[in-house]
Amino acid sequence: MVACRVSFDNGDCGAHNTDAAIRFPGLGWGLGFLCLTVMGLVTFYSYYLMSLVLDHCEKDGRRHIRFRELAADVLGSGWMFYFVIFIQTAINTGIGIGVILLAGDCLKIMYSNLSPNGPLKLYHFIAVVTGIMILLSQFPSFHSLRHINLGSLLLSLGYTFLVVGACIHAGTSKNPPPRDYSLESSESSRIFSAFTSISIIAAIFGNGILPEIQATLAPPAAGKMAKALIMCYTVVFLTFYSAAVSGYWVFGNKSNSNILKSLMPDNGPSLAPVWLLGLAIVFVLLQLFAIGLVYSQVAYEIMEKKSADVKKGMFSKRNLIPRIILRSLYVIICGFIAAMLPFFGDINGVVGAIGFIPLDFVLPMLLYNMTYKPTKSSLVYWVNNSIIIVFTCAGLMGAFSSVRKLVLDAKEFKLFSSKVVD
Repeated sequence: MVACRVSFDNGDCGAHNTDAAIRFPGLGWGLGFLCLTVMGLVTFYSYYLMSLVLDHCEKDGRRHIRFRELAADVLGSGWMFYFVIFIQTAINTGIGIGVILLAGDCLKIMYSNLSPNGPLKLYHFIAVVTGIMILLSQFPSFHSLRHINLGSLLLSLGYTFLVVGACIHAGTSKNPPPRDYSLESSESSRIFSAFTSISIIAAIFGNGILPEIQATLAPPAAGKMAKALIMCYTVVFLTFYSAAVSGYWVFGNKSNSNILKSLMPDNGPSLAPVWLLGLAIVFVLLQLFAIGLVYSQVAYEIMEKKSADVKKGMFSKRNLIPRIILRSLYVIICGFIAAMLPFFGDINGVVGAIGFIPLDFVLPMLLYNMTYKPTKSSLVYWVNNSIIIVFTCAGLMGAFSSVRKLVLDAKEFKLFSSKVVD
């Protein structure tokens, strides 16, 4: 079950695989493969170091169940506590918005296929998804979600299998879609697109709540986490590579951030059997609901730390009513932003640059160096510091390029648009 916990959270394959294909157009085949591989290996290494740091603190009698508390303890700085809160909040809110937006887009794809001239717009489906998420948000805690993990893992594998099969069918048909693998002509545009793509890949591999997950395991947890990470990344590489390669192979730089939209275009017939694509949409919808549940838990915990009375029962009126109000309000805000600014790729890029890169590519290396204090002549010291420097620079450039793209896209689209911006 521990493997399922980590696979579920770090391998949000059903959601992120739809986006992996579109990231190759900003990088091309060679750089796309390289970034996907390097960033996958770095996050694996990063999460393993994090598990060692958590285990070390626990042996010293300082058990941490929250990322922010671990960072403040190891780095000895009060501001670090609030910095991690800010980063985690940005990540969880960004994922909450992205999940609702992508789920609404999937419902719209199904609706458009069944009723091409129907009157319903994207924001109608976002409202439906928001209502469902409000109901699901009442799961009290991480522990209450444990039975969803295995199902989420199976959904990831099932979705990937269906999408890859659909892409192969489309690419080998008598009338395959036109494909173009060329990069943008302007050098500055290529650079900005590359860093935006790197930020989005960071969001694909990112995990902003690893300490919260490890806290659900009986100590010592480091060995269990290592086994879980191996299983997790076996699934991750299988799903990410297959979805990214097949999607980019079929559609090239014309692939949509939601590959299902490329397979079910607004104009023309579906490029794969409708039943197969419909099943894939159902799988990704269920997976998205699961992802939204997990990542929202940290935001709920932060809100309810002040509102809840620990002396009262979890389902007492004193705690139940504020929990329903606060969680519902949080989901409504995420849904409203998703409907107002349907920029899926842009949101992923911003969240990856300002959230996942510092939290998953920089802080774990710093925490390990501060905890174990490797000598300056050791390989691990230089590897960790090199990763810190490289990804700090990548995060800064990625934040600038992602915000730039968001601003440019915002100028071209109206609020509450019925089209999701890649």
